[in-house]
Amino acid sequence: MELAMIGLGRMGANMAERLVRGGHTVRGYDPGEAARQQAETRGIVPHASLQNAVSALPSPRVVWLMVPAGQVVDDTLAQLRPLLAAGDIVIDGGNSNYKDSQRRAQALGDAGIRYVDCGTSGGVWGLAEGYSLMIGGDADAVKTLTPVFATLAPTPSTGWGHVGPSGAGHFAKMIHNGIEYGMMQAFAEGFAILKKKEAMDFDLGALAEIWRHGSVVRSWLLDLTANALQKNPDMAGIAPFVSDSGEGRWTVAEAIDLDVSAPVITMSLLERLRSREHDSYADKLLSAMRNEFGGHAVKKQD
Repeated sequence: MELAMIGLGRMGANMAERLVRGGHTVRGYDPGEAARQQAETRGIVPHASLQNAVSALPSPRVVWLMVPAGQVVDDTLAQLRPLLAAGDIVIDGGNSNYKDSQRRAQALGDAGIRYVDCGTSGGVWGLAEGYSLMIGGDADAVKTLTPVFATLAPTPSTGWGHVGPSGAGHFAKMIHNGIEYGMMQAFAEGFAILKKKEAMDFDLGALAEIWRHGSVVRSWLLDLTANALQKNPDMAGIAPFVSDSGEGRWTVAEAIDLDVSAPVITMSLLERLRSREHDSYADKLLSAMRNEFGGHAVKKQD
């Protein structure tokens, strides 16, 4: 297929390159000239403007947004709207709030433009390993985009699916990230206890490596935790400050609205807020884990 990737940052550029490797033609736009130049070296066709990128596409046009959630998405859609026509498809692959996705789908749908919300997981490893894609929106639009999703996913038949109507993809990704918060917190607390037991003199990296094979808690997240511990077992130079990007807060709010008890996810969110007040080994490890799976910046300790 041929499509435009709007936003050529860490995620957008990697996804575009995976599509190019899979035989698709990807036209890219990013407001940063350096990002466009780098994209060209990866087989992406760069365009100096949003209008040029979209006008170069065959009809019906397919435009994938990988821009920060919130106002940036709305601003980009406002620029896109005059360039699109009935039958065209817009995909939001960022971490938008599902309510915003429903609103945008309705607004574009009134003009016959199909809006697909695609919760995307995979972080910096997605280029090589593939992405997990949770897709909401019109079933016919999703069917049209099957070659794209099949290329981005780990395999053509696994790791992706149409999960429901508009907003469902981003709702599923929101809950996915809430679960992720709880899992990360449990690992961080467990290793903090092990480190505190100084009489045992545990090699945390070696222990994580043992758990990676055959244990009940083996997982990709544990793989990444083991990487972090082997690189920097004392979390030296990492400030105990753990950011949150919104999905955990939204998950807790939904749990409250739906009268669902979610104490683990809620407490893991509160622990991230607490990390901004006190020194903690667990928080340093959490920050290192976020860097391992998503390439998120690590705040250096003063």
